[in-house]
Amino acid sequence: MTRHAGNVSRCTWCGDDPLYIDYHDREWGVPLHDDQELFELLILEGFQAGLSWITILRKRENFRKAFYDFDAPRIARFSQKDLDRLAQDAGIVRNQLKIAASVSNAKAYLAVREEFGSFDKWIWQFAPSAKSPATIKPTTAESDRMSKELLRRGFKFVGSTICYAFMQASGMVDDHAANCWKYVPRWA
Repeated sequence: MTRHAGNVSRCTWCGDDPLYIDYHDREWGVPLHDDQELFELLILEGFQAGLSWITILRKRENFRKAFYDFDAPRIARFSQKDLDRLAQDAGIVRNQLKIAASVSNAKAYLAVREEFGSFDKWIWQFAPSAKSPATIKPTTAESDRMSKELLRRGFKFVGSTICYAFMQASGMVDDHAANCWKYVPRWA
């Protein structure tokens, strides 16, 4: 479904919030290939579990400060003191399990980069080969496979639904509504 803002049709999920509209127009569904930005997105998607994405968007700059711009080597070395600091930071989501998962995820991310040369090269293997005109679902066979492999490698808060949201946000799939200005058909 889409909503119209002036002469522009957008996916309805972005509503009227200017932050959400900007995110929809500039980021969501745009193919992302920068390792650090992919790492940031994966961490933020994990923090989003059980919350709305707009909550995370509103706190994103605070997350960037708290996690040192998602510097994975630094996060991988976080001590209990760092975890305690984050648990007291009202600017982020203060779920202790998600905070601890960010450290595990940084270590796993660095291991993937070491093994494959880049996180981008590895993670994009899970992108579907073609877009299906079927109804959007919260998970797919590809997100199931991504989730299982991430979990096997030690990542946390990477269930299939989170993985599919990651795929949508990073442009691995294009789930813009058919009459959204950003929609691009990808099937023959």
